[in-house]
Amino acid sequence: MCSNTDHNELFTVISKLATESEVENFFIDLCSQSELDAMTQRLKSAKMLLNGETYENIIKETGISSATLSRISKCVKQGKGYSKHL
Repeated sequence: MCSNTDHNELFTVISKLATESEVENFFIDLCSQSELDAMTQRLKSAKMLLNGETYENIIKETGISSATLSRISKCVKQGKGYSKHL
């Protein structure tokens, strides 16, 4: 398991990426296709929640599990990232 220091190093590296192309290349190197797909699915689901879509519609359109959608919903309501950056 990774430590907070390891996580902070990842966040620092990401924050230094200057262009969309750099971000894309970094994530393509860092993640598998399924990991990128999962993150994309979560991002799309969060946007849909913020736009007032129902769980039913989000699950139908994205194929996300209800458990994952529930976690995203909690983060949208209580977190500091989704609502600020989407």
